Amino acid sequence: MGPIRVSRAYYHCRHCGRGQVPRDGQLGLSSCDLSRGAAQAVTLAGTLASFAEAATKVLPKLTGLRVSESTVERTTERAGEQVGQRLAAGETFGPPVSWDWTTDAEGQTCAYVAADSTGVGMQGPGGSAVEGRMAAVGMIWNAGDGGRVRYVCGLAGGLAGLGQTLRQQAAQVNLDAAQRWVALSDGGAGIEDWLRTNFPRVEAVILDFYHAAEHLCDWAKVWHASVEEAQRVGSEWCHRLKHEGGQVVLEALRGLDGSRRSAEAQEMHRLLVGYFENQVHRMDYPTYRLKGWLIGSGPVEAACKQVVNQRLKGSGMRWSESGADAVCHLRALFRSEKGQWDACWSSLAA
Repeated sequence: MGPIRVSRAYYHCRHCGRGQVPRDGQLGLSSCDLSRGAAQAVTLAGTLASFAEAATKVLPKLTGLRVSESTVERTTERAGEQVGQRLAAGETFGPPVSWDWTTDAEGQTCAYVAADSTGVGMQGPGGSAVEGRMAAVGMIWNAGDGGRVRYVCGLAGGLAGLGQTLRQQAAQVNLDAAQRWVALSDGGAGIEDWLRTNFPRVEAVILDFYHAAEHLCDWAKVWHASVEEAQRVGSEWCHRLKHEGGQVVLEALRGLDGSRRSAEAQEMHRLLVGYFENQVHRMDYPTYRLKGWLIGSGPVEAACKQVVNQRLKGSGMRWSESGADAVCHLRALFRSEKGQWDACWSSLAA
């Protein structure tokens, strides 16, 4: 339609010396001079692409909007901060919906919950590099029903700060209706405690099979000098782990004689045995598979990549804590099931 000129009244208070334009509030305008629709477009662009790319390529091409990189950054981070505040206050977006939970091999409806963390580069005063921070990601999903997933993500407060928020998401999709709750973990410190504290009905916290298998294969590379032998032996140990379970593999590892191996191989073996001793209660893979449960946390690994890494870990990217936290909230919202992003912005316009 081209440019539109809007006439609006301006009121000035001679007592406080301030002015106001009531029509601006009705139009959804703010101090950044973006309407709600424009703010959503700018925020979406800043959520999916770098602020510079959003300003110079994405927005001009798709919307005709020409704003500066700093405007994209301020608008995106402001919106992310608001989403984080609303979630922390107990708000959910859209109406309650009861997911049709899929069944496991025993005919019981089954819901999955998981959590993980991934590092994010930080920027200190004056652009100096500082130690990175961990962004936490929590999720619930309905296996076998594509797209039925809810993510929460944040930097401030770590994983501990996401418990209430993820429980609220779970309540909105009626997690209680699922007869079984199953959790997946990569074995990171504190994750199992967090899962059991926030989701006490969890029947099992399963160690991601592929993390355990990776430890076995890394050990085999040091234990055997031949690459071919290491690959063969590593594959055999992984097969045994999947079909016989962690306790059987642990006992077999303890029985190996490493006296004639190199010091490096002996140390690697010691570390592997220690790893299995700490994680064996999560490695009953034959039972998990018999019940038809997932044994790999692929969805969680994908969550870290899709929610955090693809946007916050680009080449040379460094973040402020508040900026990274804001974008984490937006990324989790956008990557959650279809309709969550629109429901959030619709409630802002209401």
